[in-house]
Amino acid sequence: MPSDYDATEFVDGDFQTHLPAHSAGRLERAPTREEVDSKVAAAQQRLAELKREKDEVERERAALEETRRRQMEFQTGRAEMVQNLTRGLGLLEEAEFSARRDAEQMSKAMLDLREALEKIETVHEETWTRENFNVELTRALTTLENARMEWNSARLKFPTLSAPAQDLRDPGSTAAAPATVLAGKQGFGELCRLGLALTWPLALVALVVATALLLLLLRR
Repeated sequence: MPSDYDATEFVDGDFQTHLPAHSAGRLERAPTREEVDSKVAAAQQRLAELKREKDEVERERAALEETRRRQMEFQTGRAEMVQNLTRGLGLLEEAEFSARRDAEQMSKAMLDLREALEKIETVHEETWTRENFNVELTRALTTLENARMEWNSARLKFPTLSAPAQDLRDPGSTAAAPATVLAGKQGFGELCRLGLALTWPLALVALVVATALLLLLLRR
């Protein structure tokens, strides 16, 4: 009894799978212009998004670098100022201590000098008598010597006391100083003209007197 015919029994499925599309009867169509334009637009949009993301990343990087720079500036400035302020405080504290010590020494020296001055001013020679002359003289010399010791000690501690007193200087030397300086700064010609300017009135008077005497002699 003959069996029914089955066409699939003679078809190799693996062979059919690896056949080209046109051989298998499934040809792919070419992309249309609209599809290409759409893909180009999508690619451009993607590029624009990537550019925006890049710009955003660049701005974020610049902001982070600025923050890092400011942090480094703060840390460096803080370390510098801590060092400077610490050193400055130490120096000022030392200077303040020295100034306070000098002020205390100056105050004590002023008290000693004032006391020595008062002791000298209490010595009155007019009250001495013949009987107590030697005793009072010895006491006065002792007072004077103690005052001299206080003065010399103060001069060693405070150099300003060793400066020459302006009011004790000879007034004549002070008055002559400008003339000396003026003469030193002027040349010989300038000095001659200056001397002529100062002496021409006297020369004119002498010339008038000589002319008058000459006329009197001629009349005789």
